[in-house]
Amino acid sequence: MTLTTILERPDTAVADELSRFSVGAFIATFGHLYQPDDLAMFLADWNTPAHLSAQIADPAYAIALIRVAGSIAGFAKLGPVDLPLPDGHNEAGSIELHQLYLDESAKGSGIADTLMRWAIDEAQARGHAILYLSVFTENPRAQAFYRRYGFVDIGRNPFRVGNHIDEDRIWRLDI
Repeated sequence: MTLTTILERPDTAVADELSRFSVGAFIATFGHLYQPDDLAMFLADWNTPAHLSAQIADPAYAIALIRVAGSIAGFAKLGPVDLPLPDGHNEAGSIELHQLYLDESAKGSGIADTLMRWAIDEAQARGHAILYLSVFTENPRAQAFYRRYGFVDIGRNPFRVGNHIDEDRIWRLDI
């Protein structure tokens, strides 16, 4: 696999492409878990081009993507914490890794590691000492990846997809 762009910080012109990519990655990884109506309801207002354009333009967010042969192979998005943090944890000095998604063909390529290193470095450069994320309980590959970076499970995060509620876990990394 040859990277054509190592790391790119998108502008709002990339929002449509990034939206299609993130929706495709979500469906490829999790789509089989949901009833079509629940999935459609979730995707109708999740990572739309307008939503992503606003986040790209907002300095509170940072997004990086990697391309292979001109197409997005993976991306990561940092931003303000909106997880329901458990008692004893707060947003002070923290940032959330909202997404780290890969194309199926990019899994195992090292792209996830490049994006994770970017996320940690970016969080530190922004003055944050804590990085939070949420991961699905039935995604052992992602859990193993985050554990390798030192993230620890700190609590429950009910994640709604339409009328379906998944059991996600909130993970924390002190950086």
